[in-house]
Amino acid sequence: MASFFSHLSLLLLLTLTLAMAEEEGKSTIAAASSEKRKTYIFRVDQRSKPSIFPTHSHWYASPAFAGRGDPLPLLHVYDTVFHGFSASLQPDRAAELARHRGVLAVFEDRHRRLHTTRSPQFLGLRTRLGLWSDSDYGSDVIVGVLDTGVWPEHRSFSDRNLGPVPSRWRGACETGPGFPASLCNRKLIGARSFSKGYDSNGGAGMNGTIEFRSPRDADGHGTHTASTAAGRHAFRASMAGYAAGIAKGVAPKARIAAYKVCWKGAGCFDSDILAGFDRAVADGVDIISIQIGSGDGVAAPYYLDPIAIGSYGAVSKGVFVSSSAGNDGPTPLSVTNLAPWLTTVGASTIDRTFPAEVVLGDGRSLAGVSLYSGKPFAAGVMLPLVYPGKSGGLSASLCMENSLDPKLLRGKIVICDRGSSPRVAKGVVVMEAGGAGMILANGISNREGLVGDAHVLPACAVGSDEGDALKAYVSSAANPTATINFKGTVVGVKPAPVVASFSGRGPNGLSPEILKPDLIAPGVNILAAWTDAVGPTGLDSDGRKTEFNILSGTSMSSPHVSGAAALLKSAHPAWSPAAIRSAMMTTATLVDNRLQPVTDESTGGAATPLDFGAGHLNLDRAMDPGLVYDLGDKDYVAFLCALGYGPNVIQVITHAPASCPAKRPAAENLNYPSISLVFDGMAGGARSKTVVRTVTNVGAKAEAVYKAKVEVVGKGLTVKVRPGKLGFTAVVKKRSYAVTVTATGEGNGADGPVPYGYLTWSDGTHEVRSPIAVTRIQPSR
Repeated sequence: MASFFSHLSLLLLLTLTLAMAEEEGKSTIAAASSEKRKTYIFRVDQRSKPSIFPTHSHWYASPAFAGRGDPLPLLHVYDTVFHGFSASLQPDRAAELARHRGVLAVFEDRHRRLHTTRSPQFLGLRTRLGLWSDSDYGSDVIVGVLDTGVWPEHRSFSDRNLGPVPSRWRGACETGPGFPASLCNRKLIGARSFSKGYDSNGGAGMNGTIEFRSPRDADGHGTHTASTAAGRHAFRASMAGYAAGIAKGVAPKARIAAYKVCWKGAGCFDSDILAGFDRAVADGVDIISIQIGSGDGVAAPYYLDPIAIGSYGAVSKGVFVSSSAGNDGPTPLSVTNLAPWLTTVGASTIDRTFPAEVVLGDGRSLAGVSLYSGKPFAAGVMLPLVYPGKSGGLSASLCMENSLDPKLLRGKIVICDRGSSPRVAKGVVVMEAGGAGMILANGISNREGLVGDAHVLPACAVGSDEGDALKAYVSSAANPTATINFKGTVVGVKPAPVVASFSGRGPNGLSPEILKPDLIAPGVNILAAWTDAVGPTGLDSDGRKTEFNILSGTSMSSPHVSGAAALLKSAHPAWSPAAIRSAMMTTATLVDNRLQPVTDESTGGAATPLDFGAGHLNLDRAMDPGLVYDLGDKDYVAFLCALGYGPNVIQVITHAPASCPAKRPAAENLNYPSISLVFDGMAGGARSKTVVRTVTNVGAKAEAVYKAKVEVVGKGLTVKVRPGKLGFTAVVKKRSYAVTVTATGEGNGADGPVPYGYLTWSDGTHEVRSPIAVTRIQPSR
């Protein structure tokens, strides 16, 4: 695996248009003969501005900065979480500006994508109790949502019985098509949109019939995530009868500010995302929820990642940032948003599902899920069943557009393989080809992980094993037939939570010394508010309307943590973003509703810290964690020094001059709530590493004694803690300890399971638990 990380770093340097020169902290741009403009983001040392210019904007626009020629066509000017600007330029001019004495770094704008009711109770919240009581818990906290905008009229954003907007709020309600300022209120206190990066990358001719050049949400994703984090109580909510009940966000009284940085059909661009971060922090948000990740499957180094840079600027100013772990699981190294100052959230199931039953002509029944709400098949009627991939090739097996022969499918139930196109879009293809229904079969990559979809025709999804059984039946039966029965909503499902198969997994592909994801939260079949601009499938051809919709993805799990952070911030206003994250991680749950270890949907076996980080969010326990692992700017700078970043490169991220000690720090010594160790190969005996952690007593009792307990799962790992007891007083609120982890190759082949463990500090009331993960890499040759 060591060679993998080496090759990944080399690939990044070769494939990114702009590669950072490590020693000088500058980006180099190859001279290009093409005159085509591109969008670039320039990181500028704010101290370099001559005093003659009143603002950085004046300086950037002047010949003193831009040099000879036309003034710079500035898109965004950043001055809160990031100092610099973005501009659409020819590559040769960008290269010239990169040599300016005040420019620390330049990188090309990149395209990003979104990571796409009952869940708050599943986190431990209870109506009229504790954090969800009739008090104003959370009403003093502002959650900024960087997404596709908001549908402001939705009743999830009602300001009924809410008090005045916090006086520190400095934001605005920007007007635009379909969005007068009057739509903001005491709940939705601000809304802005950022499109200059999108425009410069080909979006200037926006189709006004399917998108709004304003904060109004034409996609639905932003409305869904905002209401998941902080939507008000909405009675008689459902998606076409599914998941009926009371819909509400995790922090129903927190204020919401929407920052539209993503656009329908076009995704999101770094320059606009960075502008959203910059403005949100300047406006005065306390929490930022961002459900956006890499669009190319490659994680850029922290100094080339505007999400990492923007979030550092936010965290350094006391703003908690929750991000999604990505939906490319269960493959190892698939987790995204890897910076240690971000809280990265994976997805889990809850104890509610929407079952559908596939009944075959031979009498067998196969289990599936569906959110189809139209006219079902007539009772007892069996329809012909066909698998177009049997004779039509790969595109037909995937039910891609124009791949199906209507003569072969009319009036039949069609089996489609999952992948390459949206699940709901396959149903449209089948319907247009005359198919009567569809069964969507998982492949080996998705295994048994199922999510519900509001299909446009009778359809359901089945797991990989059921899909294989279906195809075998079609191949062997003379006249294969089937029907689909839709079972509605079922609650109390066991086991739950389960790690969703699509949830991004560790180890961390940039710095495996930091365990990612940090934790998991509900992300499968989540009911939340929806836009009125598009149907439940999100397809332009779907003319149905729904007030609420059910979606799955780490985009749904991250807002749960954003809402949880809002409640914790309200209860503990002095806590830093790191302390809030620590409280959630060290109190996370490791067992499901059977009181058995949480399992992995993709394998059916026990999940590990590489799958779920510290465990499943349990907000009730996080309110009183006992001890926290705190972090600040100095800690993060030491971590960046440990990665080998030079002072100028670090300044690109931290916005402030930095210096590294003569002796390089160890990355694994970052005071993180989890412990992740990297060992180079296991041949030739045991390997040991010692890490140091410091905990702060935030419990109600100043006088407390905590004792250590270690649990190891699997063979080949031993853990020793020194000291084994920590005492706290009114004067001594912080204590440090050392953990020595020794790993051997015992019981582990080259591709075998890697053992892991947990360190728990307990005072008899609190249990403060840290996962211990091991990543083994083979030395490069």
